[in-house]
Amino acid sequence: MISDKLHEKLNDQMNYEFFSSSSYLAMAAYCSAQSLDGFAHFFIVQSEEERYHGMKIFHFLNTIGKRAKITATTEPKNDFQSVLDCFEKSLQQEKEVTRRIYELSDIALNEREHATINFLKWFINEQVEEEDHFDSIIHKLKRIDQNSHAFFMLEQEFAKRTFSPSE
Repeated sequence: MISDKLHEKLNDQMNYEFFSSSSYLAMAAYCSAQSLDGFAHFFIVQSEEERYHGMKIFHFLNTIGKRAKITATTEPKNDFQSVLDCFEKSLQQEKEVTRRIYELSDIALNEREHATINFLKWFINEQVEEEDHFDSIIHKLKRIDQNSHAFFMLEQEFAKRTFSPSE
């Protein structure tokens, strides 16, 4: 049985995942307002993924007999300087998620809460992929001019992005 501390931290993380979902929707709205529909689509899909992460924690808490508690989140950042700024903010956000997941894992390890340790391994692997993905996109965006053919091709690629939940 998980401790009150671990239960509280899992709830915090669940709500942070929902906040992340809202942050990505804000980035999608910015891109859409710039008529960058492919980039907007990328962030809408990313928002769906973050919501899915929050719901994974929601269901885990219910499965182990603990209550998921939904709390208010702060307003996400809505103003950006550029598409690159959106992706740089995304990478910062993902690094914060990683830090938080590591903290959760440390608590679970210290409490020898093996079910939670096993559950969090999925998130650790996911965060490695997330940080790498955003880092790679940032490097590409820094190499190309927003008015270039390469930028247009990247936007077209992002317009085809889909989200398929994995277990």
